[in-house]
Amino acid sequence: MQTGTFHGIEVTTPEKGVALITLNRPEQLNGMNHEMKRDLVELLLQAQMDDAICVVVFTGNGRAFSAGDDITGRPPSWDGAEELVPGIPPGHNHFIGTYNGLRGLSQPVNLAVRNLDKVSIAAVNGVAIQSGFSLALSSDFRIASSTARLGSGTLRFGLLPDEAGHYLVVQMLGVARAMDFFMRNRIVSAAEAADLGLVHEVVEPERLLDRSLELAVELAAGPQVAQRLLKRAIYNAAEMTMHQALDDIATKTAISDWDPDAIEGMKAFKEKRAPQFGSTAP
Repeated sequence: MQTGTFHGIEVTTPEKGVALITLNRPEQLNGMNHEMKRDLVELLLQAQMDDAICVVVFTGNGRAFSAGDDITGRPPSWDGAEELVPGIPPGHNHFIGTYNGLRGLSQPVNLAVRNLDKVSIAAVNGVAIQSGFSLALSSDFRIASSTARLGSGTLRFGLLPDEAGHYLVVQMLGVARAMDFFMRNRIVSAAEAADLGLVHEVVEPERLLDRSLELAVELAAGPQVAQRLLKRAIYNAAEMTMHQALDDIATKTAISDWDPDAIEGMKAFKEKRAPQFGSTAP
C-alpha cells in the first residue's frame, strides 16, 4: 500500500500491520471533493490487496474528522500531492450528472470501506457531518473524541443523505429513531452518539489516536483469516435469513478451520500459552 501525501489525504503505517489514513484539509474542516474520494477508493483497494496491512484507521487533521463535502466552490490546491489515479470530471453538472457523481464517485467510498475485508476503525476527532458521518459509520469500529459531534445535517440545505448515511443509520438505530434523527436534523455529541450506539467508545481528545492505534494493534495481532471471514459473515447476517446466515458461516468455517492460525490456536490452548497468529491467506 502506498504511503505519502495524496489529494487531501496523508497515509502512514504507524504500527506493524496498521495503515493510518488522515484526512488533511484542516482549513476546510477536511471537506471532501471528488479527487479525495477517488484517492480513498484506490487506497482502500491497495489496503485490501496488501497482505502487510491488517487494519485501516481513519482520522482527520485539525478540529474536524470531516465536515462533509466541500461546498465552497473554491478550487483546491494540491501542492505536493502524488497522483494515484487519472483525473475525471466530478459530475453534478445536470440531473444525470448528479446520479453519475453519486454512483461513480461518492457512494463507492463507503462501499469500499464496507467491502474491505480488513478491520477498519474511525478515530472521530471532531465534527463528522454528511460524507464524514457516513465514512465513520461505514467503519467497523468508531472511537470518538469527547469533543466530537456527529450527524447528517443535509436537510438544512434541502439535500439528502445520499452517500449511505440513511442506510447505515437505519441499520444501527432502526426506522423510528432514524426518522427522528434525520427529519429533526440532529447533530449529536459524542456522549449521545455512544448512548445511541453510533460509536463504540468515547475518550478524551489527547487519548483518541493512541486508543485507536491500541485497538488497531490488538486486532492486527488476531487470526486474520478468521477475523476477515467473520466480519463478512456478520454484515451478511444483518441482511439474511437465519438459514442463509448459517449456511454462509458454515462455508466460511470450511476455510477458517483449515487455516494455520486455527491449528496454532488449538495447539496454544492445549499448551496453555498465548497463540502466535501469523496467517494472512488460506
